[in-house]
Amino acid sequence: MTTNSAPSENQAVSGTVNDARRAVAIVILHRDNQFLLQLRDDIPGIPYPGYWAFFGGHLEPGETPEEAIQRELLEEIGYQPPALAKFGIYADDKVVRHVFQGPLTVGIEALVLGEGWDFGFFTIEDIQRGNRYSEIAQQVRPLGPPHQQILLDFLSHPCNP
Repeated sequence: MTTNSAPSENQAVSGTVNDARRAVAIVILHRDNQFLLQLRDDIPGIPYPGYWAFFGGHLEPGETPEEAIQRELLEEIGYQPPALAKFGIYADDKVVRHVFQGPLTVGIEALVLGEGWDFGFFTIEDIQRGNRYSEIAQQVRPLGPPHQQILLDFLSHPCNP
């Protein structure tokens, strides 16, 4: 995986004819050294079914990554962060992930899960271990490998917790 690298002009991230990769916008929402993640629905055919992952999703035609992440957060948990900053771009041969980060300024009880199976806070230990228990699933579920790597990179960045 190529991390934190901008695609070339011939690899436009908006899903143009020049690029067959999917473009997605995802967000690291954090509060007090904890990170809010969703447990994806356990449905065959979707990426990482039954895994913990970031909130976010595909860019709509003509939509910027910044617009997409704001839309996705409203759809998925009814939340508009006061500010988001670009953390990086993670690209591989199938997907270009535009990664943002921002604070979670409300309690989890103020959020309404509109997509996914469950949601909850990951501690640094959960991230390092790569899994977390879900009350709803009644079992320990894995953290999606690309999401774990992004969180580990975020934690090792000098400006982050």
